[in-house]
Amino acid sequence: MTTRVMLISPAAGEAQREVRFDDDGPLTAAGARRCRAAAGALPAADRIAVSPSVRCRRTAEELGLVAAPAPGPAGCAMGRWRGRTLAEVAAAEPEAVSAWLTDPGFAGHGGESLREFCGRIEGWLARAGAEPGRVLAVVEPDVVRAAALTALRVPADAFWRLDVPPLTVTELSGRGGRWNLGLGRTLGAAGGGAGPGENSQTPTSTHKDDISAE
Repeated sequence: MTTRVMLISPAAGEAQREVRFDDDGPLTAAGARRCRAAAGALPAADRIAVSPSVRCRRTAEELGLVAAPAPGPAGCAMGRWRGRTLAEVAAAEPEAVSAWLTDPGFAGHGGESLREFCGRIEGWLARAGAEPGRVLAVVEPDVVRAAALTALRVPADAFWRLDVPPLTVTELSGRGGRWNLGLGRTLGAAGGGAGPGENSQTPTSTHKDDISAE
């Protein structure tokens, strides 16, 4: 039997507007409105998972989703950089930021390396794929990226080549650890593109070239 995993990226949060390593801040007012506009557009699911961050939980609530007691996968742990803006970290630790962008094994911030993070998400997908049916998961954009790398069987070095806008759906379907990948589409009634400011990105939701240009 086939498993379908629909990964929903959260609506824009305050941390995204500030280009901040996510400090678990709330959704923007515009982001919450887009969620409510898209409520009811999702198919029925056998299982629902939600990342533990505030913006993922609020996105799920505004979409009318009731998550299972066990949380979905968290975003990449950023250690001492959590809550700081990219500009602050780049000014204080330029060599560390450069290493983070170029070395998937870098964990000098005290959190997870991208390679460790991608391995964690690969494990979560394996567990999700062990049962047939449809899974709806509201997860951080970096979780979507890592899941896409798993589906394509490409190394963590490609992490920065993927972009995940707010309130988009990326679908994985398969069985036995082999996944087909449906690239992100705008969620339901939120179609027509993001509103003003909605595509501002967190550091883990931006292309490497964009970060290097900061």
